[in-house]
Amino acid sequence: MRYQSTCAIAMPSSTTESSVAWATASTRILRPSLIAVSLAAMWLSGCAIHPTPFTDAERAQSARADRTAMFAEQPPLAGPVTLDEAMARAIRYNLDHRLKMMEEALAQKQLDVASFDMLPRLTAAAGYTSRNHPLASRSVSLATGEQSLESSYSTDRDIRTADLTFSWNLLDFGVSYFEAKEQADRVLVVEQRRRKVVQLMMQQVREAYWEATGAQRLESRIGPLLEQAKHALDESRQSQSEGLRSPLDTLAYQHALLDIMRQLEAVRDQLEEAKPRLASLMNIAPGTDFTLAPPADFTVPSFEMPMDRMEETALERRPELVEAGYNERISINETHKAIAKLLPGIEVQLGGHYDSNSLLAYHAWRAAGINVSWNLLNLLNAKNIRGMARAQRDVAHAQRLALSMAVLTQVHVANAELGAKQRQFDLYKQLNDVDGQILQHTHNATVANAQGKLEEIRAATSAMISELRLYQSYGELESAYGQLLATLGLDPVPADTRNGDLKSIEQSLDKEQARWAEFGHANGVTAQ
Repeated sequence: MRYQSTCAIAMPSSTTESSVAWATASTRILRPSLIAVSLAAMWLSGCAIHPTPFTDAERAQSARADRTAMFAEQPPLAGPVTLDEAMARAIRYNLDHRLKMMEEALAQKQLDVASFDMLPRLTAAAGYTSRNHPLASRSVSLATGEQSLESSYSTDRDIRTADLTFSWNLLDFGVSYFEAKEQADRVLVVEQRRRKVVQLMMQQVREAYWEATGAQRLESRIGPLLEQAKHALDESRQSQSEGLRSPLDTLAYQHALLDIMRQLEAVRDQLEEAKPRLASLMNIAPGTDFTLAPPADFTVPSFEMPMDRMEETALERRPELVEAGYNERISINETHKAIAKLLPGIEVQLGGHYDSNSLLAYHAWRAAGINVSWNLLNLLNAKNIRGMARAQRDVAHAQRLALSMAVLTQVHVANAELGAKQRQFDLYKQLNDVDGQILQHTHNATVANAQGKLEEIRAATSAMISELRLYQSYGELESAYGQLLATLGLDPVPADTRNGDLKSIEQSLDKEQARWAEFGHANGVTAQ
């Protein structure tokens, strides 16, 4: 596509001398313009922006800096990690939680900026103007079309000006007021999202901690069992080569041994994944070697509360519902803001001015005024604007009702799941006891033949897997308990202690657990 532009200048039609004079004047006018355009083109070409990718050295330096920042300002592990310490470290140092805290701080700063917008404007301006010719003008008679006065000017070539103006627009103040109220509610919305992150994180820590505990107690038993199975397999292959047993019995025996080894390798893979997941939640550097200090016995958590009281608690405390309430209040403020924009704008101005023009009688003066402006076309659209605002409010209310229904369903599901995990854990506990007794009897009855070794290896593997399943089941039980607490909207620690040190957070965890127990006793609850 080609673009063309033409510049038409009226030429005098009198004489050749006039034409020459016109051409000379045109050249004088256009020459500076062409020079300016050429200089501007050269300047723009020199300021062209090109993609600049990071170098390998910059990426390496950034990676080292990020790795250092991820684990900065956090104390190292001083000994075996208890469950309370794991939860405290997750609250204090988990990166997802720290991100939510930073988002909350950002929202507060945005509220400060929005509140500042309600203040009047105080504008200071200064300038300097220079002309190559005076700003001269002449007067022409309306009746005769002839010049009536000689050319004159009333402005210096060089002028310095300064202004300090105070202005306040009442319409802008009203709109900024409702915007500040909306931003204040958004701060509370971010706070509820942080609460939800903490509640879900505590649920994950509970489950990961007990899976890692099972891994810690069983990891030293897998290696010897694998070595025992490999030794038995080598002996079976040796006897197969010597023809001491029937081929079918020997192959069936080897198949059983290989299947046991497969199960052991699968268990070892699960165990190797348990601690890294817990370390990630606590924000411990991957590969860090640490031990856990779980309680000596399994304590089965329970939460017996009348269902109507559980529903009421969830509707009052769930972060999602509280956030939906704030969003509904934001929609109401949106309605008020839309109505405020329909009103006329009234602006009050008061200022001092200075002008260095020597031809002025007064170089400094003060001025005050009031302006009223009103977009009358908004009156024609007032019905639509109000309708849209009411629709937004109705949508926010409908969303809250739908979310309330989902929360009530989650309460029933979480309560049923906790009961199911309690029953499953009891079965796994009984199964683990039976497998332990089988292992003991098998070990006592072992004879010095291959078949006896197979039975002992199979019984030891079954007992170990049963114990692993017991820890996994208890982790799922703790996760279900945490899920129920999160469904009811119960926080692990008060908001004012999340920035404390590890010891204070651990103490807050214990106090909050005690508060839950007291809260439960007042409402028919047994919490352990």
